[in-house]
Amino acid sequence: MKKIFTIIGCVAFSLAATAQGNATKVSKKNKNAISNSSQTRADVTAAPVAPRESLTLKETEYDFGKIPQGKPVTHDFEFTNTGDAPFALENVRASCGCTTPEWSKDTVAVGATAVIKVGYNAANEGPFNKSVTINYSGSQSKQIIIKGEVWKTPVTSAPVNTSLNTLKNDQ
Repeated sequence: MKKIFTIIGCVAFSLAATAQGNATKVSKKNKNAISNSSQTRADVTAAPVAPRESLTLKETEYDFGKIPQGKPVTHDFEFTNTGDAPFALENVRASCGCTTPEWSKDTVAVGATAVIKVGYNAANEGPFNKSVTINYSGSQSKQIIIKGEVWKTPVTSAPVNTSLNTLKNDQ
């Protein structure tokens, strides 16, 4: 049993040593390339250029203000394809079940505008702040937010005005 562990240890050590040697060779090649060219170290280690943003929202947040309890509300978020190629929204996902996004599955041409309709079910009293995530063009995403405050509506309707009935009978 000790022999097996010893053999496994030797194999692992030799693989690690070989990998370290290859990394050193690659590192030396990079240093030689930098010293032989007019590039600076910053040029070689610069971060890759981010892809051009292709979905531009007219607004990223909407405040409904005060809304009555039990009255669902909606808002249309408009966006434009400012990229170089057409795309379709892959998914629009709300942070909870009380928020419902609706969007077209159609492709949005370059320069065209489209709308994401976001609804909120104002069932619970109090302030709310809900996010909706938009996924598009593979791995890109954006977030929009709706917020506001739901005020409690009376449980019963307005009281009957008995004076009104008296006026009607006097005529």
